[in-house]
Amino acid sequence: MKMKTHQAIAKKIKVTGKKRRKNYLTKHAGQDHFNARESGNATRHKRKNMVVAKADYQNVKNALPYS
Repeated sequence: MKMKTHQAIAKKIKVTGKKRRKNYLTKHAGQDHFNARESGNATRHKRKNMVVAKADYQNVKNALPYS
């Protein structure tokens, strides 16, 4: 039986890299609104994607079986 992909995670995460060395990229939290109070440095930093934390890596990998 086929495994199902967790659609909520699939929409939020971009998979990069080859078969053995995959990176899961996601956006920084807290960048939708209330950004005027932050420094420009912090706002620019949040625009870039970040790699999923090591603690979450296995959970993301299991949720995206065919990526």
